[in-house]
Amino acid sequence: MNQNIKLHRPDQIKAWLDKRVIGQDEAKKTLSVAVYNHYKRIMHRDDPGCKVNIDKSNVILLGPTGCGKTLMVKKIAEYLDVPCYIQDCTKITASGYVGSDVEDCLVGLLRSCNYDMEKAEHGIVILDEGDKIAKKEAGVSITRDVSGECVQQSLLKIVEGDIVGVPPFGGRKHPEQSLLYVNTKDILFILSGAFVGLDGIVDRRMGRDRKRIGFHDGEAAPEGSNLADVAPEDLREFGMIPEFIGRFPVITHVDPLDKAALKRILTEPTDSIASQYTELLRQDGIDFSIAQDALNAIAEEAERLGTGARALRGIMEKVMRDIMFDAPKDAAVHNAAALTLTAETVGRFLGKDLRKAE
Repeated sequence: MNQNIKLHRPDQIKAWLDKRVIGQDEAKKTLSVAVYNHYKRIMHRDDPGCKVNIDKSNVILLGPTGCGKTLMVKKIAEYLDVPCYIQDCTKITASGYVGSDVEDCLVGLLRSCNYDMEKAEHGIVILDEGDKIAKKEAGVSITRDVSGECVQQSLLKIVEGDIVGVPPFGGRKHPEQSLLYVNTKDILFILSGAFVGLDGIVDRRMGRDRKRIGFHDGEAAPEGSNLADVAPEDLREFGMIPEFIGRFPVITHVDPLDKAALKRILTEPTDSIASQYTELLRQDGIDFSIAQDALNAIAEEAERLGTGARALRGIMEKVMRDIMFDAPKDAAVHNAAALTLTAETVGRFLGKDLRKAE
């Protein structure tokens, strides 16, 4: 049994996530179970009572940008005290072409734990923007698909579990170079991406195409995401090769964030955006608060932008810039101060009249 891994039950992992990520219960439960089973498999491999060889279950995590996909995985890794590395798949190309080699994800994982090989071999790799390695449609080009299907083929052995030689400091391999050899059988790979258009493929397979022409029985076309119904054949039609899909047996998704969820994200999680600004201004002797109408206005603007929780930070930076510039001076002159952010103030910095925001 590996004593260096902090194993926590799925309910404990989800409870940890609930304090740090708003909503997304489906993805939280799936990830909690997948991670728990993965590390339990490692810890009990040498148990004399274990008579069954348990395979690794990598995960595909689907959903819109800014909805907490990578955040959840990073927080789980933090809780379990295992290294985690995010590899941007848009940079990966087939070996020999301009770009990053697939082995770079292992180099990054090694760097994240200061080249502690044992820790790295029990870490988590997020293959972010994983939808960008979908193979191109047949007939588009006669050139080799070096950033799509070729990358999937190159990743097969790595994600399944193999001993992989990697350059210690990244970059291209060459014959005279000494390599570090990483055993990937106990590294959990999580393929994450928006997979734009995948919900339409699901709709067509299930006979509920939203774009209907002519007479029909009056039943309304479905709205929202259908990623909960994604099956391996949908991913195959999207452009993922069968061998690659087979190495990611766990499929889950995150939902788009509505105004209510965005408002909660502003204030509820540990280290929320609102609490960060409150602490920054407290250090200047300022008692800062955000009115409910201001929270509503910020959440509404973030929902309009359509980039999920990422929009909240950008809005707050824009709204708070002049306040953060003037507040320390005002506090120094007046000794202490109290400051409340209102919807009217938010609207002024966003160029909108939000005095009646609800």
